[in-house]
Amino acid sequence: MADNLFSGLPPPSSSQQQELPIFPKPDDSKIEISSPAPTLVLKSALKRSKPQESAPNVSAPPVLKSALKRSKPSESTPEPEGTYNSERLQFKTSTDASEEQVIEAMQKITSHIKNPSKFSKASKLAIRLIQAGSVKPETSSYFIAMLEAAMSSKTPCTDRLVRADYHALFSAAQDVAECLDKSQKNLLTIWTFKAVVANDLFTDDSFVFSKTATRIKEAISDLPVSTEEDDVEEAAALEEAAVKENGDGQTTQDAAEAASAGNNEDVESDPFGLDAWIPSSGKKNGKTKIKRTNEDTDAEENKRFLRSKREALITCLEIAARRYKVPWCQTVIDILVKHAFENVSRFTSQQRQAVEKLWASVREQHLRRKQGKSVTGKLDVTAFESLQDKYANEKMSIRSSVGASGERRAQQWLG
Repeated sequence: MADNLFSGLPPPSSSQQQELPIFPKPDDSKIEISSPAPTLVLKSALKRSKPQESAPNVSAPPVLKSALKRSKPSESTPEPEGTYNSERLQFKTSTDASEEQVIEAMQKITSHIKNPSKFSKASKLAIRLIQAGSVKPETSSYFIAMLEAAMSSKTPCTDRLVRADYHALFSAAQDVAECLDKSQKNLLTIWTFKAVVANDLFTDDSFVFSKTATRIKEAISDLPVSTEEDDVEEAAALEEAAVKENGDGQTTQDAAEAASAGNNEDVESDPFGLDAWIPSSGKKNGKTKIKRTNEDTDAEENKRFLRSKREALITCLEIAARRYKVPWCQTVIDILVKHAFENVSRFTSQQRQAVEKLWASVREQHLRRKQGKSVTGKLDVTAFESLQDKYANEKMSIRSSVGASGERRAQQWLG
């Protein structure tokens, strides 16, 4: 009886029995986990509820069409130097070549650019070097040697097959003119007249032709007045060029005779060999001699530049005169050659003869044009003039007849 703890207590009431549920005694050996009974789900509950935004809102104002447009992206502000956007893709347009590599490339181009069949490709490579910024004062001598090789080609720079390549090459060379010294700039100026200005005269654009003619007139006006010394130097240069064309002017025997004559003159000037013992005043006058040599070099360079510039301008005038058969070129050529004739004193004696011949030819063609004749000798009649001659002899009127005999001509409206 001692084991029963509830002995002697009154029995529980009925209300307490209803409130307190009777749980079964748990069995430690077998524990069952009861799963809740599945609840029934209605099919209508599986449907998705409509979003609240789609419900019409009567109180909301109508949305304007302009408000639905996408806003323009704000203009990106330029980034400061040294900061780059990692998402932006950038391409490298230039290569970091060393000075030795650039010199080697220029030498290779120089060896190939003389060949007319390889000139087109070599000139494009030279342009790429210019655009990459490889032409610097340190490499300017190799660059000028490359351009000189291009101008020394057997094919002239005004040939129609290489005309465009020469124009592109020497037009690009103007961008690196600040890297050249004075003598190199003078050479580039002469080559520009021959390769760019002269080739612009072959254009089919009247505006470009007129602009080129104006440039030639300005260059003629900038020339100084020619002197007798310029005439003598021109004659000597022509003789030298003729000797080069015919071959070496002196043979080995002539050269030996000239050398022996020079040695004899030295012996006669100092027969006893005392000049070596006399102190010379070369050290005192050393600076003055250097100054004189520099001045003489500059003067010779200036004379050479003026002579070459005059020759290039004469070439341009001759090319322009050959295009006189083109009707829209005639007025511009008349003005250009007349300007050259008015400034004929700025050319040397032989160049004056060439300018006078050009002016005589152009003036004769101009007079024939005024008389109604073209360059070929046939009547140079425009479309208006031909129609004027045709309808001047026609018998027509708004009244379908002209007088009694129809002799009145329609000259009133034709002037």
